[in-house]
Amino acid sequence: MADRRQTRLEMTVDKDRGVFMISVAAELAEMHPQTLRIYEARGLITPKRSPKNTRLYSKRDVERLKRIQQMTNEEGLNLAGVETVLEMEARVEAMRNELEAMRARTRELEEQLDSEMTRLRTEIVPYGAYEPDPPVEIPVHRPED
Repeated sequence: MADRRQTRLEMTVDKDRGVFMISVAAELAEMHPQTLRIYEARGLITPKRSPKNTRLYSKRDVERLKRIQQMTNEEGLNLAGVETVLEMEARVEAMRNELEAMRARTRELEEQLDSEMTRLRTEIVPYGAYEPDPPVEIPVHRPED
């Protein structure tokens, strides 16, 4: 009897790369392929296309399909509600990215300001450095009334 060994092949795929045909994506998302077509027609999902125009779903697409299913089945939203939630989530994500970019720019500007303040403290003569020690009184003549 021959020695049979099983080898398990693991590979990582970019989450945005379309690799699953509609039947596989539907099975992974636990829904009917026609449902995926409906969601695509509504603009809820946009699968990639092969050169022969076959729908190719990514891992991120399958995650989104599961999220849509959760909102409709568990949270009771209709597809219009799902569209609204997904749009709001996308806007929040965009705002988070913008805020992080602003924070990074603020850190950059603070570093520049600190650097400039250090330079000014070391390169510019401090105020009062040329005044005699002790200060000389300069007489002021005032016209008499």
